[in-house]
Amino acid sequence: MAGGWGKPTTMLFALLLVLAAPVPGAQAQATDAMTLKRVLLSTGGVGYFEYEATVDGDAALALDVRLDQVDDVLKSIVVFDDRGTIGEISLPGREPMAELFRDLPFGPEALTSTAELLNALRGAEVRIAGASAVTGRIVAVTEEWGVRPDGGGAVARHRLGLMTADGLRQAVLEEIDTLQFTDAALQAQVDTALAALARHNAPDRRRLEVRVDGTDSRPIRVAYVVEAPLWKASYRLTLDDADGADAADLQGWAILENLSGEDWNGIHLTIVSGNPVTFRQALYEAYYVDRPWVPVEVFGRILPPVDDGAVAMSMAGDGMGDLGRLQEDLEMPMARSRAVFDAAPAPARIQAAASQESTTQVVFEIAGPVSVANGDSVLLPVIARRLPAEQVSLYQPQTDPVHPLASVLLRNNSPTGLPPGVLTLYERSAEGAVTFVGDARLAPLPAGESRLLSYAVDQKVRIDRDIEEDQTVSGGKIIDGMLDLTITQRQSTTYTIAGAAREPRLVVIEHPRRGGWRLTAPATGRNGDRTVEATESHYRLRQAVAAGATSVLTVTLEMPLHQRLQMSELSLDEIAYYAAAREISPAVRQAISRLRSLQAENRERNDELKRLEEQLATVVVDQDRLRQNLASVPQGSDLHRRYLVKMEDQEDQIDGLRAEIATTREVATRARQAVLDYVRGLNV
Repeated sequence: MAGGWGKPTTMLFALLLVLAAPVPGAQAQATDAMTLKRVLLSTGGVGYFEYEATVDGDAALALDVRLDQVDDVLKSIVVFDDRGTIGEISLPGREPMAELFRDLPFGPEALTSTAELLNALRGAEVRIAGASAVTGRIVAVTEEWGVRPDGGGAVARHRLGLMTADGLRQAVLEEIDTLQFTDAALQAQVDTALAALARHNAPDRRRLEVRVDGTDSRPIRVAYVVEAPLWKASYRLTLDDADGADAADLQGWAILENLSGEDWNGIHLTIVSGNPVTFRQALYEAYYVDRPWVPVEVFGRILPPVDDGAVAMSMAGDGMGDLGRLQEDLEMPMARSRAVFDAAPAPARIQAAASQESTTQVVFEIAGPVSVANGDSVLLPVIARRLPAEQVSLYQPQTDPVHPLASVLLRNNSPTGLPPGVLTLYERSAEGAVTFVGDARLAPLPAGESRLLSYAVDQKVRIDRDIEEDQTVSGGKIIDGMLDLTITQRQSTTYTIAGAAREPRLVVIEHPRRGGWRLTAPATGRNGDRTVEATESHYRLRQAVAAGATSVLTVTLEMPLHQRLQMSELSLDEIAYYAAAREISPAVRQAISRLRSLQAENRERNDELKRLEEQLATVVVDQDRLRQNLASVPQGSDLHRRYLVKMEDQEDQIDGLRAEIATTREVATRARQAVLDYVRGLNV
């Protein structure tokens, strides 16, 4: 059984060939009876595909769909037949992998390698041919490592153990030429599993059969919604480089791909812009409901539950009426329009798509039949309009803290909205020369709304910012001894705009909005002379700046805060601050002034008490020092007698201080109580 390392076996080749064999009809397209007539692509990432055929009487229509689209087709397929009825829609089932191997002696994991398959079939009799011919039953296949003959490193090989009539024999699996199962039934089972696995994994198609019943010749349409590449919008906006120019020429193009698996030949193409709800569900898989296991009732008796009755359900309608109305809406006639640019030189004329606004999306019907080969991309004109446009300089500090952005305020005064997309801007001079000025991004632009498109940095304009913050008392009252204050926080931002030297500018300042804060300056509304716009996160304020001039704009935001303070705990400095606040009513300020007098008396008494206590502590410390000195000198000496006299004086001083402290503490307590009595129940 000797042989070369790594020699492939015939059995391995056979396995690979079976797995790679194409499934008949895997690349088949729709039959001639069903012709693709209409495609609708949505920005929701799906496409509506409509096929048509003419039938006479009862008919069975065949339509091939990709395997990966079967779930979507089962979810959305609809049949339109004005003079007939739908019978059934059928297609070959897709047996789950577990079902394919239910009756086989091995699972799908056994087909990952020859060694796995042979180990799964231990005990089966095989016949091998190679260096020697042996027939025996499989004991096991084990992996081992060896060194290549050329010394090029280690290599794995597998040793097959067989129990033969002569005893246990071994062979290197990689050195075997052929391996056969002697049991024809087992060999058939392996062949069946490989073929089923190939069918299950092959990227093939499934044929749907649609049965319709009728009595005369009529057109039949079959449609479904499946996953499709997202179509993209791109725009070209041409500005006029002239003072007072208030409009711009807009061209819109749709970029899309045909990855449906079949050519589009002269189809009616519609594209829609919206955000519909779309999802997938595995409808082409077989599912089983998990059921609980219960013990076998050997001697027990079964007691069914009591029936509580049932309520009859009314099955009103089958929903086809709504589908029919949907189809009528999609096929509603739309007026064709041509948009021609008036300025010279103008972009080449394009035949724009007819557009229509629905409740949740904008529909563009491409003019004329469209042909796109499978796998190709195409660029189609859909929009040609002249829209109001105003050139401004947009200041966004988070984008550039010094210079504003050259921008265009584009207003959509057309009947339908514009899908989001990228936008290339050109500028056309009075002499007709056209130059590129920048790119921008366009968010969805509904009819009647405006968008700012920023395309370059305006380095001719410079803006500086200065921010100041403060807070003031703006009101107050006293409730049950609590000082209830209204404090206004204020933030003022001053924008100093140095305009372009030779051209005037209309500068739009984007100032951040803050939750709970309101704009108080500049003045707006009926009594103001300025219009302020608000986005979700910013205010937008306009400021005209003459050529070579400097302009100043101050933006002020305010937010009221409410603060409650216990009046008896206020310090003299706090009382003095609130008593001087002119925004507080005179009655409240008078009450605060009276509190100031009481708190001043309270503070004076407490300061006196503190001074006496500190003096007492000093005398006690000095007395302790005298006691230590007295212990260190001879008794009866002059120094000893002098220390004794001084200690007696200190005792008298301590007694006097303690008496004075007690009196002062009583006075301080009465002063504190006077404060508490005053503020208790005070309401002003």
